[in-house]
Amino acid sequence: MDNIQFTGPLMGLLSFLVIGIFHPVVVKLEYAYGKKSWWVLFVPGVFFIILSLFVSTIWSIISGVLGFSMIWSTIEIFKQHNRVLKKQAKPNPDRKYN
Repeated sequence: MDNIQFTGPLMGLLSFLVIGIFHPVVVKLEYAYGKKSWWVLFVPGVFFIILSLFVSTIWSIISGVLGFSMIWSTIEIFKQHNRVLKKQAKPNPDRKYN
């Protein structure tokens, strides 16, 4: 029992939670501000990736997972915008889509 490592499962759970949290964030950002809101996730994502290079192991993993999830979410904002244009997602009636 002394050799059991909980770091891996905890980081897996963290990754799962971060992805689950960012999905509705992407939908809400695109709905409210459109695809121009990509930088709201991209800039902090780059910050967390850089931060992960300079902190201890556990914080490095957490920062890396958070940073790359934010970068991926910027891509998802553009994909969500395309889904709205294709009528696969709910558009914001107060905004014009091109």
